[in-house]
Amino acid sequence: MIDNEIKSDTGWSIVFLAWIIATVATLGSLFFSEVMGFVPCTLCWYQRIFMYPLVLVFLVGMISFDKSVLKYATPMVGFGLFFSIYHNLLHYGIIPESAVPCSQGVPCSTKYINYFDFITIPMLSLIAFSLIAILLFILQRRFSK
Repeated sequence: MIDNEIKSDTGWSIVFLAWIIATVATLGSLFFSEVMGFVPCTLCWYQRIFMYPLVLVFLVGMISFDKSVLKYATPMVGFGLFFSIYHNLLHYGIIPESAVPCSQGVPCSTKYINYFDFITIPMLSLIAFSLIAILLFILQRRFSK
């Protein structure tokens, strides 16, 4: 009985940490677009589509803690990670600009911020999705024991 309680407490903490990361990423993207006035490109919108719902998924996952949080969050994190990797490959010139969906509006190669020559908005997205993916992997391992 005590072992299950420890697993449950640790699992809840992992979901809480994932919720914090998703919330900070969501608020950060809203800050960049609404306060700073940075217009998001098409790839940024795709990443937002998969990040924003994670806030609610993890919030519900904390309230009724069970394995279903993995079932709902993992596909969203996977697709968001795919788009953020693709966007970063474009930013670093590995993928040519002709192979991107940003044909109208803001080009996907636009760098609104560039700290230390590598921290860009797509890199922040990649870090957030990667951290959440790692946490979900750890949570999956905890449930499988």
